[in-house]
Amino acid sequence: MVSNEAPQYTGIVQLLKHFGWTWVGLIVLRDESGDHFLQTLEPLFFQNGICSAFIQRIPSQGRLLSFTEISEVSSSIYKSFMDHKAKIFAVYGETLTVMWLSSLMFQMESDYSENASVGRLWIVTAQIDFTVMGLVTSWDSELFQGTISFEVPSNEPLGFQTYLQNLKCCSAHGDHFLKDFWEQAFHCTFSNSKESVEHDKVCTGKEKLEMLPGSVFEMQMTGHSYSIFNAVYLLAHALHAMTSFRSLHRASVKRKRLEHQDLQPWQLHWFLQGISFNNSAGESVTFNDRMEVATGLDIMKMVIFPNNSFTKIQIGRIDSKEEQTFSFYQDKMSWHRHFNQVLPFSLCSDPCQPGYQKKKKEGEKFCCYDCAPCPEGKISHEIDMVDCSPCPEDQYPSKKHDRCVFKTLNFLSHKEPLGMSLALVGISLFITTAFVLRTFVKYQDTPIVKANNRELTFTLLLSLLLCFLSPLLFLGQPNKTTCFLCQTAFGIIFAVAVSCVLAKTITVVVAFMATKPGSNMRKWLGRKLAGSIVVSCTLLQASICSWWMATSPPFPNLDMHSLTSEIIAECNVGSAVMFYLVLGYLGFLAIISFMVAFFARKLPDAFNEAKFITFSMLVFCSVWLTFVPTYLSTKGKYMVAVEIFSILASSGGLLSCIFFPKCYIILLRPQLNNKQQLRKSN
Repeated sequence: MVSNEAPQYTGIVQLLKHFGWTWVGLIVLRDESGDHFLQTLEPLFFQNGICSAFIQRIPSQGRLLSFTEISEVSSSIYKSFMDHKAKIFAVYGETLTVMWLSSLMFQMESDYSENASVGRLWIVTAQIDFTVMGLVTSWDSELFQGTISFEVPSNEPLGFQTYLQNLKCCSAHGDHFLKDFWEQAFHCTFSNSKESVEHDKVCTGKEKLEMLPGSVFEMQMTGHSYSIFNAVYLLAHALHAMTSFRSLHRASVKRKRLEHQDLQPWQLHWFLQGISFNNSAGESVTFNDRMEVATGLDIMKMVIFPNNSFTKIQIGRIDSKEEQTFSFYQDKMSWHRHFNQVLPFSLCSDPCQPGYQKKKKEGEKFCCYDCAPCPEGKISHEIDMVDCSPCPEDQYPSKKHDRCVFKTLNFLSHKEPLGMSLALVGISLFITTAFVLRTFVKYQDTPIVKANNRELTFTLLLSLLLCFLSPLLFLGQPNKTTCFLCQTAFGIIFAVAVSCVLAKTITVVVAFMATKPGSNMRKWLGRKLAGSIVVSCTLLQASICSWWMATSPPFPNLDMHSLTSEIIAECNVGSAVMFYLVLGYLGFLAIISFMVAFFARKLPDAFNEAKFITFSMLVFCSVWLTFVPTYLSTKGKYMVAVEIFSILASSGGLLSCIFFPKCYIILLRPQLNNKQQLRKSN
């Protein structure tokens, strides 16, 4: 009839987890039942992150210990009790365990002059009964204040209180148990007692049980008593079933009727299995096929009053179902004044706050640990996390590493100062170029404009107009269209511009060589040479770009990892080889233009602009040579800004070096814009 102990183990673990107690002292009997308790509970502790601060074995209470024995045991476990980190003690014992603990605490306080009971909370199993507290009323029972116990639930049978209130002692002849209890409980003796009378009070037998303190006699039906109550009923039902079975078969087997006193206990086993009945308390009692009563457990808290009487308050419940549901009534829980009315802590180490992780201490149990900050890139958002965890790709750790913060989207927008500045510079240069083009169109018949092929000049100015507008494609969040256009437009437009410069340079050289007597270079003069250079150079670049777009075109991409707190929205170039091939081809054209212009810079020609082309190509090559390392060393929007700046700077170099000197003559020194003056100056 004793309930299965398995729910108690689960209940103890769930109770400790509920309050976060992970450093718990264990006090168990030194017998087989204590061994079974430890063998079952310690694996559950390990699975749920709980450690035993110490394990103390106490003698089985088949007899009361002597003062000497108690003193020896108290000295052996003194150090364990003085572990100030352990505030919670789980006790597995018997009824007399309470008396033993009281004696132990009293002895320790006497021997070591220290209140060992202060700041301790006991958790006791259902086998322990606090009724024996009545025997130790001369000692301070305050140490058990707030004790949490597991108890078998009970229902009071109808008329039980009336029976107790009307109970008189010793009317039944030979009831020595009741007589002995009566004398001990009421501190009196019956006049016909043969023992020596040391009491001044004589028992009348009419004393009232309700006058006794709860520590001596509980008026309510306890779990232990209720189990015995059901056991009697269960045995009666089993005997009745056995008698009925034999009565049915007596005639057929013609067996002599057996008396009850002939029965052996093992003969009842078969009849006990599966019995179910309703007791007089109105509860259905079922004895399953394992011969166990399926019942849950009540979780009780003890409240002790100054006169050493006590009462128990139910603070939780463990159901008898297979999943053993644990429920706790938080509103009924309060804490001892030694804990300042707040939840006590029973931990080997202080909890690791969010942003830290546990670090095991060598040679100690896993509940004892240090706290180490989370490594870079990881967070812990809960207390006492074993390992820090990485954030999702779109988030990054906060400075305290206690939470993940969403990354911001990084791209060069025209609304921010950097993007707005670059856009304004590009638009300004576009307007300037348009003004230069208008000036050259207006004065297209003047010698300085007609020199070196007007069509090349207009083509170059138109390509520069597009060069100054192309950076606008790089601004804003990238998409498929802008990623596809920005690189191809950049490569082809610049190829047109540089090929025009190359054609201008070659035209200067050919024109000079054609002036020499007997030269056959005159046939190369004219628009066909310049046009073929521009078209062929541009078509080759267009072919490279077409192959790039067909095989591995640029595409919008979100780079989650390059920057810690930002997601880079970028145009992935697709094929890096093709991207640098486009740049390399432009560099090749620029270097050829620079070399030809450099050697032709001192040719004696009044219309020679090779010197200006040399400076423009020097600027152009310098910009793009510094572009590559700078581009590779930057991330996010600054990478885009470097590319835009390189486009504007190189285009601006062509515009200023080639066209500004001519604009100066056209607008400010028009008297020099004629053949005679130019020849004279030369």
